[in-house]
Amino acid sequence: MATTKAQAPAADSRRWAALFFIGLAQLMIVLDGTVVNIALPSLQRDLGISDGDRQWIITAYTLAFGSLLLLGGRIADYTGRKRTFLIGLLGFAGASALGGAADNVELLLSARALQGGFAALLGPSALSLLTVTFTQSRERAKAFGIWGAITAVGGAIGLLAGGGLTDYLDWRWCLYVSVPIALIAVVGGYATLVESRSSGRGRFDIPGVLLVTGGLVAIVYGTSQAETDGWGSTTVIGLLAGGAVLLAAFAVVESRVSQPILPPRLIANRTRGGAYLSVGLAMVGMFGAFLFMTYYLQVVKGYSPMKTGVAFLPMTVAVLMSAGGLATRLLPKVPPRMLIVPGMLLIASGMLWLRTMETDTSYVEGVLVSGLLLGIGAGLIMPVAFNYATHGVDQRDAGIASASVNTAQQISSSIGTALLNTIATSATADYVASHARHGRSPAFAKEAMLEGFVTAGTWAAGILLAGALIVAVLMNTPRPRQQAAVGAEDAAPVLAHS
Repeated sequence: MATTKAQAPAADSRRWAALFFIGLAQLMIVLDGTVVNIALPSLQRDLGISDGDRQWIITAYTLAFGSLLLLGGRIADYTGRKRTFLIGLLGFAGASALGGAADNVELLLSARALQGGFAALLGPSALSLLTVTFTQSRERAKAFGIWGAITAVGGAIGLLAGGGLTDYLDWRWCLYVSVPIALIAVVGGYATLVESRSSGRGRFDIPGVLLVTGGLVAIVYGTSQAETDGWGSTTVIGLLAGGAVLLAAFAVVESRVSQPILPPRLIANRTRGGAYLSVGLAMVGMFGAFLFMTYYLQVVKGYSPMKTGVAFLPMTVAVLMSAGGLATRLLPKVPPRMLIVPGMLLIASGMLWLRTMETDTSYVEGVLVSGLLLGIGAGLIMPVAFNYATHGVDQRDAGIASASVNTAQQISSSIGTALLNTIATSATADYVASHARHGRSPAFAKEAMLEGFVTAGTWAAGILLAGALIVAVLMNTPRPRQQAAVGAEDAAPVLAHS
């Protein structure tokens, strides 16, 4: 008994050490999605990228990440989650080094896509390792609270780090910074993680991978082309329609193959479906805000990259307080929609606050208020959604369930960034055309840019409000204590209904 008691604290300590390195990898993934945002104006000038194409620096990463995540989840399940985790880290480090050394936009975009591909291995393996490591409800709530806080705050940390690196070194260091983080996570993960995999021999659903990847790329590319060609152009309509057809074909294939890359049973569950939707829509608001506020602060207000990063600090604090201080404590006590729906409403309010901003609005009256609303809202959503995204999942599906919520996060970031950037640039162009008599002064250019941001922010708020209503109706999961009180005979119906 003495040996058993001595071993228990050691095992517990090892699990929490493993959480640190898993969380470090997750921080790197999320950070890399936004660390380049602050550097975009400098990078755009350096490599001669147009306003319409600037979003590809972000979406090359998020699109490759999101479209390959389902495959990455299956690879993690069947080849080993620890092994996939370590390979993903090493590949991510190499792709980051390549991107930092890029001397033209084509090489940079290729490196960003490679980063996204290795992140597609890393993301689901990390979350599935978390899922199989923490199984007790109280510890699981704490672990996922930490995970959700990392996910929500990582984007804001990326903005701060991007500002400092761009100001004091060079935009290239926004990519180089991932290399040491990845190597530290490799060493720590190798020492602390325990290997796990699904039993049996897995077969990879290659047709499903090709269909979902092709469909998502077509939709994102079509959305971005609308900025130059217009929503009614044959090219845009063809791309969007083609993407929809490919995704519909993907749904048909998944319902018929023996080992689908995305088992329909995962997304048919109302709890998990609501979790995926809430994560996706939260990312639309957050990534749109990061993009618009970065350009507003640097171009309209004249902030330096470092000052811009510091300006996002209150949002970071709000996320930490909301996720760690509020959501984590309430997570075991209230139904998930009681946290997620208010969180979505707060993010929508943060986007609508852009409508109050003028070119001469002070930081406190404008960006600060919007950032606090966004931060509190994201902190309420992320821990809850990531916890319930793997709710009631068999361990054999842990990787693919984890991949599905990451897919919702990354694809929404890709489509949301492309859509909102297109809306913003189109609204700016319309404003310029309708006010041509006012000339082309610097002040007028700033007003036109702000008009684009306000219009896109309003669209984002509308999407979030509609999503909040859907989640309120769809995610009818009771609070965890009610579920725990249900007997073994009734447990399955509760999970199925949720």
